[in-house]
Amino acid sequence: MDFQTYFELNQLYARYARALDAADWEAWPEFFIDHCVYKLQPRENHERGFPLATLAFDSKGMLKDRVYGIRETLFHDPYYQRHVVGAPLVHKVDADGRIHCEANYAVLRTRLSKESTVFNVGRTLDEVVPTPEGLKFASRLVVYDSEMIPNSLIYPI
Repeated sequence: MDFQTYFELNQLYARYARALDAADWEAWPEFFIDHCVYKLQPRENHERGFPLATLAFDSKGMLKDRVYGIRETLFHDPYYQRHVVGAPLVHKVDADGRIHCEANYAVLRTRLSKESTVFNVGRTLDEVVPTPEGLKFASRLVVYDSEMIPNSLIYPI
């Protein structure tokens, strides 16, 4: 992988985290290709090969439906998120440019008038593809370390 492509990959990860931290939910699906996969799965299920995921979407349309749900139907105490994402580790680049990579993450949550707490930590297992608009996620599997999620998982990770 050349430096320019690795730089673009890092920018994809940084822009993704910034969009989520800014609650720019409409931007979230645009980080993915149309026929994508996005799943959140506990580490135990992933390591044992169990398919059960906390959230599972298999198209950009489903991601947009989730955004609608966040905006229009889910009611909860407001909070802010802050993503801390490690540099992506590239495992393989296919001949067509598909990048197989992973990165560690931590999500901190701050409720209004309360202290910040660690909300979720784990790693993402990603497949990233080149498109005319730049690099996008074809697949993102979020494997979180804890079996427990406080309250509910409303926003994407």
